Amino acid sequence: MAKVGDNIDVDRANWKFDGDTVKDFDRHVKKSVPLYEEGHDLLCDISDFFVNENSIVYEIGSSTGTLSIKLAQHNINKIKARFMGIDIENDMVDAANKKKKKYSDINVDFVVADALEVELEPSDLIVSYYTVQFIHPSVRQKLIDKLYKSLNWGGALLLFEKVRGPDARFQDLMTSLYTDYKIRVGYTPSDIVAKSRSLKGILEPFSTQGNLDLLKRAGFVDFMTVMKYVCFEGFLAIK
Repeated sequence: MAKVGDNIDVDRANWKFDGDTVKDFDRHVKKSVPLYEEGHDLLCDISDFFVNENSIVYEIGSSTGTLSIKLAQHNINKIKARFMGIDIENDMVDAANKKKKKYSDINVDFVVADALEVELEPSDLIVSYYTVQFIHPSVRQKLIDKLYKSLNWGGALLLFEKVRGPDARFQDLMTSLYTDYKIRVGYTPSDIVAKSRSLKGILEPFSTQGNLDLLKRAGFVDFMTVMKYVCFEGFLAIK
């Protein structure tokens, strides 16, 4: 086992989203992903354009529930709107449900399910916040296809992903800049190396173009980048 910072221990090529990782996950992800909380705020503001009184909103890979709860709070005046967080990890959903108990006035639920298998109702907004990058590339298109089909006409997918550079030179530059960022926020070189080793074969980012190709093949025609920080990018795709 090796430490990656924030009290999280991992094995090589074996990063996990369950067990002890859950209790320190929020703190870790806020530090390790640039503009993480700003992205949440942006998603809430964008939701104003798509969530109406009778909307269903899904978050794919809801982890500890922070974003789904924030979206539900932001749209609390739309009384009949329903928010659903889906995560494959029992421990994450347990943490989300505990967090939810602090908010008795919001309409949000969390379920343990595989996003590839769960039945989705027609929805107006689907959020995937740094989740698809952890889904095996062989079934990634299947998931995006499914999300596209679930959306009502005029509905939106907000897809935030870590992205690779368009070629080796840009990838080296992006990796170096992200390493500088992690050192700046307090991670040690050994933390950074251990995290990188733990994610081998687990985190498989596509390039910006690779993500756009996923959206195009699913059927999306209208899309744009709404946030970008080096190797972290948020896309808005409208059906």
